[in-house]
Amino acid sequence: MSESTYPADIFGSPTPVLSVSPVVLSAPGRPVDLQLRVSAPLTGSDLPIILLSHGQGHSNNLSSLNGYAPLVNFWAAHGFVVIQPTHLSSTTLSLDPNTPGAPMHWRSRAEDMRHILDQLDAIEAAVPQLGGRLDHGKVAVAGHSMGGHTASLLLGARLIDADGTEVNLIEPRITAGVLLAAPGRGDALTESIAQNYPFLSTPDFSTMTTPALVVAGEKDASAHLTVAGPDWHSDPYFLAPGPKSLLTLFDAEHGLGGISGYDVAETTDENPARVAAVQHLTSAYLRTEFYPGDTAWQAARDALTGSSDPLGRVESK
Repeated sequence: MSESTYPADIFGSPTPVLSVSPVVLSAPGRPVDLQLRVSAPLTGSDLPIILLSHGQGHSNNLSSLNGYAPLVNFWAAHGFVVIQPTHLSSTTLSLDPNTPGAPMHWRSRAEDMRHILDQLDAIEAAVPQLGGRLDHGKVAVAGHSMGGHTASLLLGARLIDADGTEVNLIEPRITAGVLLAAPGRGDALTESIAQNYPFLSTPDFSTMTTPALVVAGEKDASAHLTVAGPDWHSDPYFLAPGPKSLLTLFDAEHGLGGISGYDVAETTDENPARVAAVQHLTSAYLRTEFYPGDTAWQAARDALTGSSDPLGRVESK
């Protein structure tokens, strides 16, 4: 199943992409300024926004504003403005390991996204080609792996902090989400992860009410994280209320075919057709969420299931 499998009229022809980095936002109280990459189509107006939260892979620059080009370029070429922060957890920043919140900086990751939304006017001013072209009322968050945890918090999932208080970081300006190989329930962690990253032990997806597409790999065992096997990455779908959709990719592992970068060595399941499926189905999902009369999501689902050799399946609630 290749890119050509998807009907050309779902999105139309791709538009040339403008990508600017680093766009630097002052962030008082943050150890370093917030650095962003902003990618957008060269033409168009009233453009919806995707905030993309990177994961924590083995490579250095993939966990920064320089990662996820296969998704970023596709999304931008098909009508979205993609904003990628370098979170404090990125090894590219070389922060002191004793920095508060280290090593994962789970709370500041979500706060980064909130700061971006507070500063959209400043971002437009820093990238003159964007002036007046963003639709501030259409915002989605997407995240891969640890970035999926960040996205889930912004979509309404909660957790219990070390002091016993419940953490609620839902961001009402975000009205849709995409969770890519995101963490699941806390009682299925490996012992070492539960001890070293206790924030992963107490997620509550029952409060994650914002519409979202959960993408999980059928063979994403993530044995260093969970004892539950691949089903763990589907928990954000099954444990959250609707409306939600679940895209299960057959034979896919944690890299979902190679979404974190072009030809990266840490992709254990490199598959361009699988990446194309993620590109098209996530774009179509968000298009229909932002424009309810748009048929892109149904058309992309039909193309997936109508293939003689489908790459995955979709279910919704």
